[in-house]
Amino acid sequence: MDFPGTGRRVLVSGASRGLGRAVARAFAGNGDRVAVHYGSRADEARATLESLPGTGHALVGGDLADPAATARVADAAADALGGLDVLVNNAAVNIRHPLPETPYDTWVAAWQQHVAVNLLATANLSHLAGRRMIDQGTGGRIVNIGSRGAFRGEPDHPAYGATKAAVHALGQSLAVSLAPHGIAVASVAPGFFATERVAPRLTGAEGEAIRAQSPFGRVAAPEEIAAAVLWLASPAAEWSSGTVLDLNGASHLRT
Repeated sequence: MDFPGTGRRVLVSGASRGLGRAVARAFAGNGDRVAVHYGSRADEARATLESLPGTGHALVGGDLADPAATARVADAAADALGGLDVLVNNAAVNIRHPLPETPYDTWVAAWQQHVAVNLLATANLSHLAGRRMIDQGTGGRIVNIGSRGAFRGEPDHPAYGATKAAVHALGQSLAVSLAPHGIAVASVAPGFFATERVAPRLTGAEGEAIRAQSPFGRVAAPEEIAAAVLWLASPAAEWSSGTVLDLNGASHLRT
């Protein structure tokens, strides 16, 4: 399969800020053209778009909890870029809902939202992008953003941990089915990393405790996670298809 290393057409879901923004910048800095997806933060997504080096990037909006809207997002990205070579499934929700203190109706709603966005949207976008890559006949890459929480548990965010474990399993299933088409699929499992959303948690005693989870005594920068995503999407990483790459600073070691 003729899969280029740069100048690729890349869709990054949930790229309005945080890790998605860092991933979009990493691909743009590599010479790729990026479709920046957002759900509701149009202004922040536009700021991401405007920060990207190079030209030919695009902005695409849509609610990935809605399968029809997800299809429109994929179509808009492919139309704007002239096809798709790389999909990064980054969009996710992470709502606190510990069982002992969460009312049943709130519990059910949290689970439904996590499944709809974290799992089903990832599956649906993977189908839409994967079919395009197959039809193009030039191979491709899908990289999923999973989580350390899929392995160690998330007592305050159980639906998040469960859906991220499902994302890892989905990626491995797709790695097998898409390999004959030259499409490699991998996932990353980050630990704690600094973003605008979690900045308040990194102050005071809680911040000290979070940093102490890693023997490096710090949390990751989004750019460190993005660098791994960029490598997994590269031609050199084809033999890593099916992997789940831990990116947690030795804060959780799997056996």
